[in-house]
Amino acid sequence: MARYLISFEKGAMDHIPDGDWGEVGKAAHAVCQEAADAGVFVFGGGFLYDSTDGNDVEHAVVGIDGIVMDGPFPESKELIGGVTIVDVPTRADAMFWAAKVAVACRCAQDVRKFMDDPDLVE
Repeated sequence: MARYLISFEKGAMDHIPDGDWGEVGKAAHAVCQEAADAGVFVFGGGFLYDSTDGNDVEHAVVGIDGIVMDGPFPESKELIGGVTIVDVPTRADAMFWAAKVAVACRCAQDVRKFMDDPDLVE
């Protein structure tokens, strides 16, 4: 088995009309549930970049010197909007799940394989 990151960039779902968000959320949750039922779902979720309740959104970068720099960082060119991680036997299986996520989220998905790490403790 191999783990794959299925993701989309922040802003990729900006074209979705406000009235459709409930339907999109329901479809995305259904795909995650289907993947869980198939035994391949590891994790999924979206990232919050804008405060919807007036509270600060916690976004930070920690430098190699350990210094924490609080965001947001408008100079960032690409930010991830959401992710799904699946653990599947083949790349074709990852593409299968990415296609389902793309339909549910109404946006293209980037698919990347995690490096194999035989020393990783799970």
